[in-house]
Amino acid sequence: MIALRAATPEDAGAIAAIYAPHVLAGTVSFEEEAPDARAMRSRMAASHGLYPWIVAVMTNPGDAAEAGVLGYAYAAEFSQRRAYRWVVETTIYMADVAQRQGIGRLLYGGLIATLREQGFTQAIGRIALPNERSIALHEAVGFRRAGVFREIGYKHGQWIDVGYWQHELTEPSVPPREPRPFAEIGVVRG
Repeated sequence: MIALRAATPEDAGAIAAIYAPHVLAGTVSFEEEAPDARAMRSRMAASHGLYPWIVAVMTNPGDAAEAGVLGYAYAAEFSQRRAYRWVVETTIYMADVAQRQGIGRLLYGGLIATLREQGFTQAIGRIALPNERSIALHEAVGFRRAGVFREIGYKHGQWIDVGYWQHELTEPSVPPREPRPFAEIGVVRG
């Protein structure tokens, strides 16, 4: 059975291992050196309890034991400008063994439901192009194409376009209420 839960510092090694191949061999991440577990723990701590970090794990029915992290999703500050505080940038990565099993939709669905409950109004997904699987996942959970920046990243000997996908999470109110911390809400099931 697949379960969603808040990521903990102990998950940082598994998260780094899932992310590393995308950094080292792919173009979906523009980082050029794979962060280690310590760097991932630091990134998680930098959310200050406001932004969610969620993992999908395999559990055995009737047993609390987990078989490991299958994927992770998180939200981060979209911009440091205060007027953007209701908007987040989202990210999702899956382990190779978890690809094409619906776990990505489950994980992203949990992230989106959590962000809604927190009171964020928009989620932005950034996708290095081409990447039909990521586009399909984003659109399946409600993101719509918002625009493309041409040839803005250079990695592995090529220029890469980056597309932006946007998901309206909640109807913006006037005045908007402040987003509630993830530490207060926890993971909301989609």
